[in-house]
Amino acid sequence: MKILDKYLLKSFLITFTTVFILQTVWLFITELAGKDLDFIMIVKFLLFSMPRIIPLVLPLSVLLASIMTFGSFSENYELAAMKSSGISLQRCFRTLIVFISLLSIVAFMFANNVIPYAEYKFMSFRRNIAQVKPALAIAEGQFNTVGVYNIKVNKKSGDKGNFLSGVTIHKKSLMGDGNKTVIKAKTGELISNEESNLLQLVLKDGYYYEDVTPKKYEDREKMPFVKSSFKKDIINIDLSKLNTTAVEDTKEANTKGMLDVSELVYTIDSLSKSKATEAKSFSENINQKVTIPLASTTIPTNDTVKKTKKFNAKDPLAPFTDDEKATVYKNALANTQSTVVSIDGTLSDLKLKQKNINSHEFVIYEKFVIAFACFLMFFIGAPLGAIIRKGGIGLPIVFAVLIFITFHFINTFGKRISQEDGLTPFVGAWMSSFILTPLAVLLTYRAINDIGIINMDRITEPFQKLVKKLFPSKN
Repeated sequence: MKILDKYLLKSFLITFTTVFILQTVWLFITELAGKDLDFIMIVKFLLFSMPRIIPLVLPLSVLLASIMTFGSFSENYELAAMKSSGISLQRCFRTLIVFISLLSIVAFMFANNVIPYAEYKFMSFRRNIAQVKPALAIAEGQFNTVGVYNIKVNKKSGDKGNFLSGVTIHKKSLMGDGNKTVIKAKTGELISNEESNLLQLVLKDGYYYEDVTPKKYEDREKMPFVKSSFKKDIINIDLSKLNTTAVEDTKEANTKGMLDVSELVYTIDSLSKSKATEAKSFSENINQKVTIPLASTTIPTNDTVKKTKKFNAKDPLAPFTDDEKATVYKNALANTQSTVVSIDGTLSDLKLKQKNINSHEFVIYEKFVIAFACFLMFFIGAPLGAIIRKGGIGLPIVFAVLIFITFHFINTFGKRISQEDGLTPFVGAWMSSFILTPLAVLLTYRAINDIGIINMDRITEPFQKLVKKLFPSKN
C-alpha cells in the first residue's frame, strides 16, 4: 500500500470511528442517564446494543466521514496538490472503495448473523440489569411506565437504589378509560430475584384511591371514590414490560429482528401457507353457508311447524303466507348480517397476516440495503466534500444531516407503505436507494470534472444577454 493510500485510509478511519461511537452513545443516552449504573455495566450495555443499531448508524457514519474527510482535503488544498501531481479523484477514491466494499460485506454479515443474536442477548441483558439493579426499572423524580403502572418516587436510597420514599402509583384501567386507581405510600422497597421475571414492589403506610362510576348518570357529576389504607401491600411487576422504549419496537425485535435470511424465508413460507389455508377454508365455509338449495326449501311457519314447498324460480316466496314471508325476510337479514360480520372479521385477520408477511420480507431486503447504503453514502459524501471544500463539523454536518434525514424518511415511508400492502416489500425497502442513486452519480460526475454543485454562469448568462439587448452599450 502506497503512502497516499495509507494517508487517505487513516484520515477516513479516524473520522468514521469517532462519528460511529458518538452516534452509538447518543442514541442510548436517554436509557443510560439517571439509572445509577456503574462504568462496567454501561460498557456492557453499549457492547450489546451496538450491533442492533448498525443499520441506523453505519450509513450516516460513512456519509459524514466522507464529507468531512474530502472536505478537509479540499479546504487545505491537499486535493489540489494531488491533482497537480497527476493523481485524479478516481485514484483517491480507489483505496476507500476497497474499504467500503469490505465494510459492506461485514455490514451484511452483521445484519444477517450478529444482529439477530445480539437482539436476543440485549433483551436478556436489560432484564438482568433490572433484576440486579432495580434503579434501571424506576428512576426517581419522574413517572416510569411499567405495564399498567405509572410509578414515581421522590427519593431512592440503598446500595442498589431499592429503598424508596414518597411513592405515587397510577394504575391504568383495563378498559382503557384512564387512571382509575391511585396508590400513595410513604416508603417502599424493590425486591428482585435473578431467577424470576417478577420484580416485587413492597409498599408500606399508604392509601388506595379508586374512582367509582355510578350506574345513574346524574350521580357521576359528584365524582365519588373509595379510599382505603394499608400498612403493607405488595405489587408484582413484570420485568418483560420494563422500559419498552428502544430503537426498535419490542414486538418486532422479539420476532423478525432475531432471524437470519434463511430463517426469515422459512417463516415467510409458513405464514403464506397459513394465510392461504385460512382463506381457502373460509371460502368453502361461507359458500356452504350461503348456498340455497334449488329443489326445495324449508321455511318455519308461525305455528313452528316446518313445511316443505316447491321452489319457484320466478317468485320464490309466492307459495308462502305473509307471516311466512316475514319470517323468511327476518332470517335472511340475520344470516346476511352474520355473514357480513364473518367476512369483515376474516378480511381483517387476513390483512394482519399479510402485513406480518410483508414486514418479514422487508427485513430480508433491509439486510441487503444496508450493504448498498454504504456505497451510496460514500459516493454522495466524498464528491460532495470535494465540491463544497469545507471540512470540520460545520457545513459538512448540515449537508450530511439533510441527506441522511431524506434517506431515512424515504426508507421509513417505504417500510410503512409496504407493510400496509401499498407497495411490494422490495420496492419499499429499496425506494430510498433508487431515489438517491441518481444524486450520487451526479455528484460523482461533477466532482471528477471539477464542476460545482450549481453552475452560476449558466443561470446568469440568459439574464446578461437580456440586459445587453435591452440596454445596448453606446460604445
